[in-house]
Amino acid sequence: MATVHAVSDALDPANAARSTLKLENTEKRDTLIKIEKRYQKQWQDSGIFNAAAPTTSEFASGSIAPAELRKKHPKYFGTFAFPYMNGTLHAGHSFTASKVEYTAGFARMQGKRVLFPLGFHCTGMPIKACADKLTEDVRRFGYNFDGFAEEEVDGEMVLPAPTQAETKEDITKFTSKKSKATAKGVKLKYQFQIMLALGIPKEEIHKFADADYWLKYFPPLCKRDLNNFGARIDWRRSFVTTDANPYYDTFVRWQMNRLKELNKIQYGSRYTIYSPKDGQPCMDHDRTEGEGVAPQEYTALKLKVREWAPDAARVLQDKIPESANVYFVPATLRPETMYGQTCCFVGPKITYGVFKASENDYYVVTKRAAWNMAFQGIFFKNDSFPRDASELAPVVELTGAAVVGTLVNAPLSVHKEGVRILPMESVSPTKGTGVVTSVPSDSPDDYATVTDLAKKADYYGIKKEWAELDIVPIVETPSYGNLAAPFLVNKMKINSPKDTKQLAEAKDLAYKEGYYKGTMLVGDFKGEAVEVAKPKVKAQLIRAGDAFDYAEPNGHVVSRSADECVVAYLGQWFLNYGENDPAWRDQVLDYVKNDMETFSSETKNGFEKNLEWLNRWACARTYGLGSKLPWEPKFLVESLSDSTIYMSYYTVAHLLHSDTFGSQPGLLDIKPEQLTDEVWDYILCRREISDELLKASGISKADLQTMRREFEYWYPLDMRISGKDLIPNHLTFFLYIHTALFSREFWPSGVRANGHLMLNGEKMSKSTGNFLTLNDAVEKYGADATRIALADAGDGVEDANFEETVANQIILRMYTLKEWCEDVIADPSLRTSATSKNLWDSLFENEMHTLVHQAYTHYAATDYKVALKSALYDFTSARDFYREALAAASMPMHRDLVTTYISLQALIISPIAPHWADYIWQEVLHKPTTIQNALWPDVPQPDAGLTAAYTYIRTTSSAITSAEGHQIRKKSKGKATQYDPEQPKRLTIYTASAFPSWQQKYIDLVRDFHAKSSLEDKSLNAEVGRMGEGKRAMPFVQGLKKRIQTGENAEDVFERKLAFEETDVLGQMLKGLRKTVPRCKGVEVVEVVGEEEGKKTGRIVVSDGEGVGEKGKDRELLGAAESAVPGAPTFFFENV
Repeated sequence: MATVHAVSDALDPANAARSTLKLENTEKRDTLIKIEKRYQKQWQDSGIFNAAAPTTSEFASGSIAPAELRKKHPKYFGTFAFPYMNGTLHAGHSFTASKVEYTAGFARMQGKRVLFPLGFHCTGMPIKACADKLTEDVRRFGYNFDGFAEEEVDGEMVLPAPTQAETKEDITKFTSKKSKATAKGVKLKYQFQIMLALGIPKEEIHKFADADYWLKYFPPLCKRDLNNFGARIDWRRSFVTTDANPYYDTFVRWQMNRLKELNKIQYGSRYTIYSPKDGQPCMDHDRTEGEGVAPQEYTALKLKVREWAPDAARVLQDKIPESANVYFVPATLRPETMYGQTCCFVGPKITYGVFKASENDYYVVTKRAAWNMAFQGIFFKNDSFPRDASELAPVVELTGAAVVGTLVNAPLSVHKEGVRILPMESVSPTKGTGVVTSVPSDSPDDYATVTDLAKKADYYGIKKEWAELDIVPIVETPSYGNLAAPFLVNKMKINSPKDTKQLAEAKDLAYKEGYYKGTMLVGDFKGEAVEVAKPKVKAQLIRAGDAFDYAEPNGHVVSRSADECVVAYLGQWFLNYGENDPAWRDQVLDYVKNDMETFSSETKNGFEKNLEWLNRWACARTYGLGSKLPWEPKFLVESLSDSTIYMSYYTVAHLLHSDTFGSQPGLLDIKPEQLTDEVWDYILCRREISDELLKASGISKADLQTMRREFEYWYPLDMRISGKDLIPNHLTFFLYIHTALFSREFWPSGVRANGHLMLNGEKMSKSTGNFLTLNDAVEKYGADATRIALADAGDGVEDANFEETVANQIILRMYTLKEWCEDVIADPSLRTSATSKNLWDSLFENEMHTLVHQAYTHYAATDYKVALKSALYDFTSARDFYREALAAASMPMHRDLVTTYISLQALIISPIAPHWADYIWQEVLHKPTTIQNALWPDVPQPDAGLTAAYTYIRTTSSAITSAEGHQIRKKSKGKATQYDPEQPKRLTIYTASAFPSWQQKYIDLVRDFHAKSSLEDKSLNAEVGRMGEGKRAMPFVQGLKKRIQTGENAEDVFERKLAFEETDVLGQMLKGLRKTVPRCKGVEVVEVVGEEEGKKTGRIVVSDGEGVGEKGKDRELLGAAESAVPGAPTFFFENV
């Protein structure tokens, strides 16, 4: 028998990361982490991230408009979704947090006041549900669970693969799906096992049976992990949600009261996803499966039995009264087509129940459908819903095969004598009621099935005529006539009901054509558009007692209490999102389309689509943690409704309380009971101050003005960053409530959505061992290497990838760069004279300026991956180029440039890697204060000529070394080479003094397009193609465009002037090329003179080394010379 101790050993949380990269030598990492800890302590001790608005002493309240104040003192206010406190943060969560981090760091460098706060979300079911499970575990197994034995586990439950949607290591979510490697094979049925698997000490687990303990345990861990990450968070403004913090509780109650007064919260009966076990609605964040699943509404028809099939009659004998009305109940989305019913399908292998609906009425449906109906006033009253399926037992059960042949009345059908129950193999027991009415005129599936049944009547055990009732036209369509289904089945050559793919396509075509373009041909609404007639037909059926409303989830939903959810029709408080308040919806939609920054078209499209379909949302529940609904305190505000405008609470939280629970007063010594709705109205700029307000609240005028100043300065929120999975709920609600409660001036400025985070190219999963918490990552790689790897992971809404090999490589890169900075700054051999600067110095300085401007642009656009490229990879590459060029010329680097490089490198990488940057800033450069207060470097705009020369040198050098490498590879494979690369050689570079005459017409063409400001116009490329020399002309034209777009003077380009002296630059390159190319004895530059083909001559303009000609000496031109043009030299190797 396995004891709890053995289980504890097997559930070691280290197993979750068993498949991740293993590090061996950690000396360099440990050195960097030691530096990081030193600077984290310095930042926290100094309170450098504690932000404040300009005080009312600086600018008296009311003396300056908020917008003007923000203009005088620019600010940045950024947030990400506060984490739910049922676990620790994982790498996916930190990916979203990092986006706020980088932007906050960059905003500080722009001279802005920066606010990056974070609270802790505790509202909802998860914590309470887990605490209740642990209460039962403690009762059953004891405080330390010593009474547990493995044999008691009768099922296997495993931790799921976390996704960015969970944004944490969520210990309240689990699934019953098996895994190949489930914590070394230990079954996880009980909550205490899940806690063990996450590293909670066994002796402490029983404390989590108290839901309040979760609120005390996990927030400090979250704060610890983000501090170790180096986050620039103002922790003074932290809080826990729910009534555990009485200050925040007043804020939520104010919010709900004002929304109700605005008629944004209403009460009414509606369909909602519901957990029978929990006895309350189950909204998105209450689910382990089915986030985003909504109720699907149907029309449930009542097909009354006229004559039972013999097998069914025998089963039902003496089970129901002979006078009873028994109905088969199909659920349809197309009630307007019911005139064309020719039969009704059941699944022959499906088990159906006969359920008593009233004293004399019985319904034939699947158990699953009946269970949904039980919460819609069908089998139970709305005030007495069942909690367990045992409360809804069928009178009798029978298979679909037994009822085949039963004759039923089909409401509205032209076949008044009745239709038959027939078999259909594709009927699903998990969708609808398991009973499907057949309209072969407009349903391709139905037509294919009845055709097949008629052909194989004997095989199916039916009478052929049952499947051959007349198919009558019901709907006229412009594309498919008045019998859309037969038309499409024949056109698409569908031969069998098993042609599922084609049938699905045909069904989609028939439905869209019929609904949007169809016209009714029969019935009371003949001549009307189907779109208009559909609700009228449904209402007519219900009034006649031939149908009723029915709904079910449009996907599988499981609550956090492991309950399979249904759809209930119940009275509830709901936020009136969507079509029922079109003015509100359109207001939000207009703001998204025209004013709010979304940073990507995918995010904007996501909002627009969601706003088009999002509907009313239940905002209260009876179970879990939260703030009580002010006007009906038996309800709690649900978790997605108390988390819409909490960002505004951040602005004043530190003034109200000094701890997360609000047990200690804040800077203003205000009590929770003083925060009336009217006080919140004033703080949040919804009313002005008055003597009555001052008297009623007991808060001084100065304190009220101080709180209002904090709100009106920091708001609007500049950037909200969240995973893309929150667009369908939280982020859309966030916009709705902001527009309802605040004036337009305070609506959010921007929302940035990111994709999920993969780990090493695969989905993060504990079961496969491919999983990292934030704490794991920082301990393993250090904060800066983790931050750089997260920046490198990606920026768009597509899924990003955290590569551990990148993080590991970054350790070496940053350590090596640190050592180089330390060594070179102390190097006495560096040049110091201002007069000794040369071309390489100028090129290096100019390239640094270029990259500083590039990095600024990328940071400003929140494109952190390319910002990292400019600020680190390209920046160090520029240094390497400079260092190598001077080494080849046997010349030391210049001290001023080296110092500038180190300073700029620290500055431009500091938003992403602040610890490394601050170390360099303070301990290498000996700056007096932290780099966290440094501004973005102000450097000159790049010089176009130097930029062109730099590109020319790198391109030419790369082409020469690549050609040499190609010859070496050919020789190693035994292939013929143009020369022997292993023997001494001479390099000849051909440079042209004039462009070929054929290029002039293309220069004239580009000049014309440039005059029209249309160089990006596709018609330019098309025109080049029409001129007939595309193969050689297109690269030439692209080169002209690039030169103009990178800053060269357009007229210089059109006059065919290079931005630099080509032969001078080549002369500077010669010594370096001799050292770069193995066994190169000499290099000479030959200028090609002459404009016409066949009349060109060559003259040596510069040379270096052995076996080269003198300057001015003529040289015979070889084939390579013909391709040389100004700015694009060619070259030739020969052995000497």
